[in-house]
Amino acid sequence: MVDAVAPYYKPATVFPPAFAAKLDDIALRHPVPEDRMVEAMRLVQDQIRYVSLSMGAGSYVPRDPATVILSGFGDCKDKALLLVSSLVRLGIAAEVALADLDEGRALDQHLPALRDFDHAIVKARIGAKTYWLDATNYLQGGTAHNLAQPDYGFALPLSSTGGLEKMPSPVLTSPSIQIAEEFDFPRKPGDPLVLTVFSTYEDADADWMRGNFASRSLSEVSDAYLKYYNKQYPGIQTIAKPEIVDRRDGNIVSVKESYRLPAEALAANDLAKNFPIRAADLGNNSLPTPTIVDRTGPVSLGSQFYRRHKVTVRNLKARFSGESMKNVVTPYLSLKASWSNTPTEFQVEWNFQTLASEVPAKAIADYLKTVDDVADQIRWQYDFTYEEPPADVQLSDPAKEQRQTVASMLLLSLLVGVPLFIAYRRGKRRAFGS
Repeated sequence: MVDAVAPYYKPATVFPPAFAAKLDDIALRHPVPEDRMVEAMRLVQDQIRYVSLSMGAGSYVPRDPATVILSGFGDCKDKALLLVSSLVRLGIAAEVALADLDEGRALDQHLPALRDFDHAIVKARIGAKTYWLDATNYLQGGTAHNLAQPDYGFALPLSSTGGLEKMPSPVLTSPSIQIAEEFDFPRKPGDPLVLTVFSTYEDADADWMRGNFASRSLSEVSDAYLKYYNKQYPGIQTIAKPEIVDRRDGNIVSVKESYRLPAEALAANDLAKNFPIRAADLGNNSLPTPTIVDRTGPVSLGSQFYRRHKVTVRNLKARFSGESMKNVVTPYLSLKASWSNTPTEFQVEWNFQTLASEVPAKAIADYLKTVDDVADQIRWQYDFTYEEPPADVQLSDPAKEQRQTVASMLLLSLLVGVPLFIAYRRGKRRAFGS
């Protein structure tokens, strides 16, 4: 495979003058190799549009980097070779590698064939450190120490003779998506309910959101968010456009949304009595749900999910709990729910993550049941119109009432029985003394 394809992927040494000047500027401004690598990656990702050219020889043979630069677009092969050529000019060892987006984790089980690959990426080396880069990404964030590297399972570098190489799978130690919804119920009749949503995206999820926001106007983003909440809370209104903060080098994207639900909308259809809360975007919708009929191979769960969703409901007139919430924990995925309360506030938090990269065929049935269990545990309804009874009104307690009745009978028997007993004793003494 390498012998057949590698001759077409030799790094270019000649660039159009304007592009060469950009590379020289990177070298001048960034003496650290890791910084040069990230700047070159962003240059190719952001300024060369991705367009697939996969007809005939174009399915496997890249175009010359100078042609790609002048045209302003290229496919994965074109952009990978251009990035490798740029890195080599900047003094960084790099080579093109072939991968498969869908079945890359099983490449080591395939016989060598060109049809097993559908994507080209870049392997770069700085000292003892290896970096995997995808030139077809757009607006990728992070620096060398926190770069979200692609995880396609295995890759085949084209200028080495080591065969397939296992790509590292990222291990998330904290949630990469965190959503916090804060519901402030009206303090007095006629006031609206106010909803504020804080969302934080990190790592690969921040890269995806950054590209998503870049492809749509702020009004389109706002409308999409509003449609989502209007399905759950009909009549809800946007108070302000979403506030988006992008810390690209830290690879963190934050979003704040603000809504109001008028009093009449909250009262309509008993919404306050059947008020829904749910954990959105936990990743469970992305889990595969294959058929178990004649299944002999494992099911891939893809890259690891780790996401958190928190709901806070304030200004309540009673103390609410989430006692019926259950954790769902298996060797493959985990959903843990916790809750806390005060007399006027109720808070729920869900943490969802996948714990394995695949599910063996023999466990598919249990896994599918677990997916359903997760869906059941992230949607709840509450009657938030319920009020605590006044402090001077005691609720009926049958056991307590029974204890009070027994105590009253004992007291009555003492009040009646003791005088009779005393009278009896006195009568006895008079009889003996006569």
